[in-house]
Amino acid sequence: MVLELVAVLLALAYVLLAITESRLCWPAALLSSGLYTVIFWQSELLMESALQVFYAVMAIYGWIHWGANDTQSTLLITRWSYRQHLIAVALIGIISTVAGALLNHYTSAALPFLDSLTTVAALLATWMVTQKILENWVYWIVIDAVSIYLYLSRDLQLTAALFLGYTVLAWAGWRTWRQHFEQQAITIAQANHVCP
Repeated sequence: MVLELVAVLLALAYVLLAITESRLCWPAALLSSGLYTVIFWQSELLMESALQVFYAVMAIYGWIHWGANDTQSTLLITRWSYRQHLIAVALIGIISTVAGALLNHYTSAALPFLDSLTTVAALLATWMVTQKILENWVYWIVIDAVSIYLYLSRDLQLTAALFLGYTVLAWAGWRTWRQHFEQQAITIAQANHVCP
């Protein structure tokens, strides 16, 4: 319970710092991922446990990729086309179905298809955060909402509550990053129209 509480607090710190585009989100993510690797393994959510290892690697990558400033990111927010999203969703569906079938057949994993779906989608969404792709927040809204059921089914009430909060924070992240994206577009347009 104490381990889960610390992991929850660090995970919340990560999201709140990511919303403000602070690079300090990545150390919080690294520590939270380490704790959740153990928690999910003990709860027999094997894909979720493996996902935490990926999160730890992405935390290191995100720290480096977001820029040299210790607090604010120097990377600009970008958007994906509808075609990119269609490809991403199709790949999530195919890969999670295959992973779920393998887990169902070869392991004692709890809810293998749902576990695989949230894990595969989270892999992509995490990478999208490191690239500062605006729509990552939309993916997180769906992933977090589905994850609430997954964690409640494994008696992880604090983590389910965290993911309820994540769903709300992902919506706030979407709004904040969208405003930043629009402001950044105006700034770039104005800079391009300035004569030397």
